[in-house]
Amino acid sequence: MQKNILFICSQNKLRSPTAEQICSNIEGINVSSAGLNNDAYNPVTSELLTWADTIFVMEKNHLTRVRKKFGKYLSSQKLICLDIPDVYGYMEPSLVQALKSKLRRFLGEF
Repeated sequence: MQKNILFICSQNKLRSPTAEQICSNIEGINVSSAGLNNDAYNPVTSELLTWADTIFVMEKNHLTRVRKKFGKYLSSQKLICLDIPDVYGYMEPSLVQALKSKLRRFLGEF
């Protein structure tokens, strides 16, 4: 059975799209990414949240914002903070390494 995974950051320009990209070929999961800011490239929606089985956010403040703004759409989803600061560029090798290191615990080796 396929699992749906959503990655969330602020703008959906650097961290969450990188996570989506590096996880896009993992067998057995579907991935998407979104941003919490109003001007995010792909904004978080109730549809994305209800689609997801697991939601990974990049920072603790994202946890708070998701719960506050979209709490009624969160039921059985796992909501996990990766603690990845906003200091990286898109697909920057150190970001890829940090994401893989943190995600390995939840997704296994990839």
